[in-house]
Amino acid sequence: MRARLTARGGVRWVAPAAVWLTALGFGCAGLLARPGTPAVRAVIDPAATARVTTQVDSALSRILSYTPQTTQATALAARTLLSGTASAQYQLLFAQVKGQIGSQRLTVATRVTHSGVISLTGDQAQLLVFVEQTAQRQGARSSTVQGQLSVTARLIDGQWRISDMTQR
Repeated sequence: MRARLTARGGVRWVAPAAVWLTALGFGCAGLLARPGTPAVRAVIDPAATARVTTQVDSALSRILSYTPQTTQATALAARTLLSGTASAQYQLLFAQVKGQIGSQRLTVATRVTHSGVISLTGDQAQLLVFVEQTAQRQGARSSTVQGQLSVTARLIDGQWRISDMTQR
């Protein structure tokens, strides 16, 4: 009789547990499917995440690398790859540095070492980007520095453009 009660008692909790686990499964699936959850989209849409990181990484390398011969091309690239606050800040900074690039024969090469998407919505992404910059003046030794940038990018006409950058 005792074994029979244990078996029957075990059956009593199986049905509620199955219902609870099913509800939990549907709840998790609903959270993952919500289009308004930016951090989740960055995880569940690897193609979109790869597009934004590839385009932002390339843009940063182009606008933060220059030689005395490429200042015009760098400035033009910035006009097409930046928007909003980032564009205005970059134009001011680059105007100040441009004279030094020629007079000091300064060459700067920037390479993105790591980047990650923090959040991703339909037309906006937040990234944390690690860069390495090597600078060399003609006749001098090169020096390398590393840095971190918080980057906001906006999808404009199918292209991810950097709209804000903050050095961390």
